[in-house]
Amino acid sequence: MRFSTTFFLLVCSGGVIALTSDLRIPQIHLSHASVVGKTVSNTEQFLGIPFALPPTGRRRFVPPVPYDVYTGVINATAYGLACPQLGGPPGNPGPPPAESEDCLTMNIIRPAGLKSYTRLPVAVWFHGGGFLFGRTESNDGTPIVIRSMELNMPVIYASMQYRLNAFGFLPGKEVEAAGVGNLGLRDQRMALKWIQQHIASFGGDPYKVTIWGESAGAMSVAVEMITNGGHTDGLFRAAFMQSGSPQGAGDIELGQPYYDFLLRKTGCEDAEYTLECLRDAPFESLKAAVNQTAGLFSRHNLALAWKPRVDGEFLVDDPPQLPLRGSVGRVPFVTGDVDDEGTLFVQPLGDLNMTADLKNYLQTFYLASAHEKEVDEILSLYPDDVTQGPPFNTCTANVAYPQYKRVAAIAGDIAFQAPRRLLLDSTFGKQDSWAFLSKRNKTTPIVGSFHTTDIGIIYAPSDLTDYLIRHLWKIPLLGSFRSKQSTRSSRSKSSSGACQSSSGTS
Repeated sequence: MRFSTTFFLLVCSGGVIALTSDLRIPQIHLSHASVVGKTVSNTEQFLGIPFALPPTGRRRFVPPVPYDVYTGVINATAYGLACPQLGGPPGNPGPPPAESEDCLTMNIIRPAGLKSYTRLPVAVWFHGGGFLFGRTESNDGTPIVIRSMELNMPVIYASMQYRLNAFGFLPGKEVEAAGVGNLGLRDQRMALKWIQQHIASFGGDPYKVTIWGESAGAMSVAVEMITNGGHTDGLFRAAFMQSGSPQGAGDIELGQPYYDFLLRKTGCEDAEYTLECLRDAPFESLKAAVNQTAGLFSRHNLALAWKPRVDGEFLVDDPPQLPLRGSVGRVPFVTGDVDDEGTLFVQPLGDLNMTADLKNYLQTFYLASAHEKEVDEILSLYPDDVTQGPPFNTCTANVAYPQYKRVAAIAGDIAFQAPRRLLLDSTFGKQDSWAFLSKRNKTTPIVGSFHTTDIGIIYAPSDLTDYLIRHLWKIPLLGSFRSKQSTRSSRSKSSSGACQSSSGTS
């Protein structure tokens, strides 16, 4: 670490800031540049560092291009602008975040006063948001770093932004032919390569990187484990997943209607080279078209328009199939869910009154490719009994509408619980793994231990934070259990039909 010891001027977007020798300003060097951060609560923070060239202009809808050489002075005292968003978390009354296509930035938070030779474990956070929205500024890693120092297990916290919705997950045959699918996932991979190249400058150990995320972020972590034939290329040594596992994606051509919709809305429908036309489209018109597609908390909810898909390159098969084929990085991992994963997403479905309504909805959205007999079998496995649905263990309470608990159970299992158990089963005996099920905040009306509650728990900090830190240091996770045990502790046995209060983490 280097501090400024003489008077100098820092030129930034906000003007000229005078810094004097009585201010302790954290500073590091990246190639030929000086990166100037700030000190917050016994941590040093370097925010908004670009890890790739702006994906704008002719770089829109192409894989990320790395920065080869940094020069000059980089003002790293504020988070970068959010990538273009589609919707946002429910109940968020605030204005939408400032956004830009120039959004591929990295944040580093470390304990203050590190020696130049220090090599600490690194936690790399992948934010969630359904691949539609989200930004790193929403999750402040300061409490994680401070807690690690209290445990005498100091760590470095890193987080990156990646392209979202159509800007990062454009589908269609044209995209497949051009080899530019799953750009958001490629941004994440580029960020991990950046960390390997530069984290030592911040006092981090490139050989001790753990990738960690929640929801879409955890699904992204899972994809990093299963892509590339399961070869991690030394980018990380462990993983930590909250409410996200290898989820079914489908082929990239199945998203053709969404590609064609953008063509119609941007005037590119009759262009000879439609992908080139979309690259040249004004941001405002392209973003307006994206905003007309279904969001995460719409009637479509988990049947996402913009998401990772099988593109033949980054994903060569449906994600749940890859671990079954042995395509998974052999690194230790933790994976967990909250008890009532599905409740948050099915709030807009209040017209589902009868079994026939639910069946029609499933055939339209969640199970569009399933045979009718298969849908009927699923409905038989989820009986029309409110005492068996989420919020689990709440008897006849929290029934938002007649089919609410039933569809919430199906949604939670399809998107979260089942993929987690599949990953655990397919890797059992081949690598160390642990699992958890959080039942905290169960008393929240209607939604119970709902999706995203574990974010507040781990950033609080709490005992879950301690588990993460121990995992980073590769210290046994006290109170955890191996994957085969976790898959046998079926919620259907412990919760279904059981009308009793439940709390804590299991």
